[in-house]
Amino acid sequence: MTTDVRVLRKNEWDAWYGNLLRAFGGVDESSEERELWNALTEYDRSLGVWDGDACVGTAGAFTFRLSVPGGSCVPAAGVTMVSVAATHRRRGVLTSMMRRQLDDVRSWGEPVAVLTASEPAIYGRFGYGTGTMNLNAEIDTDRVRLSVPPGTDDVRLRYARPADVLDACEAVYAAQVPLRPGMLARRPGWERVPLLDPEGERQGASPLQCVVAERDGEVVGYTRFRVKPEWTMAGHSGMVVLEDLEGLDPVARAALWRFLFGIDLTSTLRTKGRPVDDGWQYLVSDVRRCGMRTRDSMHVRLVDVGAALEARTYQAPVDVVFEVEDAFCPWNAGRWRLTGDTKGASCAPTRDAADLALTVRELGSAYLGGVSLASLAGAGLVRELRHGALAEASAGFTSPVAPWLPHGF
Repeated sequence: MTTDVRVLRKNEWDAWYGNLLRAFGGVDESSEERELWNALTEYDRSLGVWDGDACVGTAGAFTFRLSVPGGSCVPAAGVTMVSVAATHRRRGVLTSMMRRQLDDVRSWGEPVAVLTASEPAIYGRFGYGTGTMNLNAEIDTDRVRLSVPPGTDDVRLRYARPADVLDACEAVYAAQVPLRPGMLARRPGWERVPLLDPEGERQGASPLQCVVAERDGEVVGYTRFRVKPEWTMAGHSGMVVLEDLEGLDPVARAALWRFLFGIDLTSTLRTKGRPVDDGWQYLVSDVRRCGMRTRDSMHVRLVDVGAALEARTYQAPVDVVFEVEDAFCPWNAGRWRLTGDTKGASCAPTRDAADLALTVRELGSAYLGGVSLASLAGAGLVRELRHGALAEASAGFTSPVAPWLPHGF
């Protein structure tokens, strides 16, 4: 079988996107969703695999800037829309796309590639490691109470149409990006993604609602959510489904959480995709009744080890030589000396003796500071070759706040 891997042409989008939808079950999307993803598609960064006139593989790469420890944003390829037709599985289609894509990302000068995985077992062989986790919860708000910090009552809350306060909400979001690794600096057009509200995906809940938090007339936070009414013989059992919540300070965030906990005729608050260190979990009266679970979120791949490690800062001074294994991107393989602290870093090839040995996958997991190199060593995935190097590197790579990907792509 002969297949052709090539850059997507505009007149091929419908067939290309149709293959993607079919690979994910074949359920069609609303016209609102299709229009938005069509507008966001970067054709010159998207690949299609063709068998004759039939599209049998898809892969894209959005242009992102990803926040890293220290507050900088590094250019990153947001790998997306990856699919292989069921008729062409296990024939090298995915590998051919990943090979072409990583070569392209390197040529674009983007040192990092990131993705969210429908099946996390797929991408490890291409050098991706789990770099962020998300917290999901189902909170029994009939029995769980929320304590709030002083000043919460000074925050004014008001309902608003999501589109009417979009600019103010985006300003709040943008202010958070340098404060937490893993967040995406939203480019024009991406502000529309959180407002997607197709009726077919509400599962009986209301259209998207929005409440903004204000102090001295300025918007200092917002939440977007839905309410799903439910009734039993015993009375109401409605659910609040949280979509977004951001605030400029703990008080603004606490005011919004208190509001969500107290919405009339509801007894459950369901959250998804929140940071694993989200503040509300330290304010609740009974954490056991919050039904918390974590799940992998963003998978990270260092395309240029030197440039990627130089782009972030380090919580403690580090001077360590990594022996990096990278079979899929051999230009990364070899020894790299990383020297850095809270002010900056340098990373370059070296012939010095290695202190730590690992694959590029482990470096990707540790890159944003949410996965400890010491933990990976405990699993046998990082080998310490110089006594003390593991503790030094682990302390340096740590982030004071958990990395978090706030929305998919």
